[in-house]
Amino acid sequence: MTQNIYDCDDFFAGYSQLPRSREGLVGAPEWPALRAMLPELTGKRVVDLGCGFGWFCRWVREQGAAEVLGIDVSQNMLGKARAITDDPAIHYLRQDLETLELPAAAFDFAYSSLALHYIEDLRRLLGTLHAALRPGGGLVFSIEHPIYMAPSQPGWRQDGEGRRTWPLDGYSIEGPRSTDWLARGVIKHHRTLGTLLNLLLELGFRLTRVEEW
Repeated sequence: MTQNIYDCDDFFAGYSQLPRSREGLVGAPEWPALRAMLPELTGKRVVDLGCGFGWFCRWVREQGAAEVLGIDVSQNMLGKARAITDDPAIHYLRQDLETLELPAAAFDFAYSSLALHYIEDLRRLLGTLHAALRPGGGLVFSIEHPIYMAPSQPGWRQDGEGRRTWPLDGYSIEGPRSTDWLARGVIKHHRTLGTLLNLLLELGFRLTRVEEW
């Protein structure tokens, strides 16, 4: 099961104060790059994996999407999303992405922001998602960059000349990482960029753009 850190009260309280939580999509630094990749979504059925407060679900409906399903493992996240959503075409589902099942060819587009690096069995999830997309469907997602997850002791360092460096020890060693972010012991799953891109290709996705931020 995915670690459900967002239902820990202290973590959720801290997360709720972040700009992306208070301001929505415009408060997320990766949003301009993601938005530039989005296709025309008028009349489309959309699924959002790790929907959080539902900011993207509501935004994509404003762009004309016909129906949106937001999925998250956190009851706290979904409670907030439901409280600020007033749209019968947006549905929220509590589900662990590690065991997610979706109907075949049910969606035209899938989106996920900063959720997939929490998933241990990413092959299974992406395979499920590929099968759930209709022919011609698309996927846009973001993850924490692998260089930030790789170090055994993440954090900026300063050399004798005052230059800041980020350690890359362990980049080629894939697997879980425990880090302290708003709480101690947050588990993320590090994969090299090559592993991630090759996995997408093996599952039948066609890559059209990759951005790093």
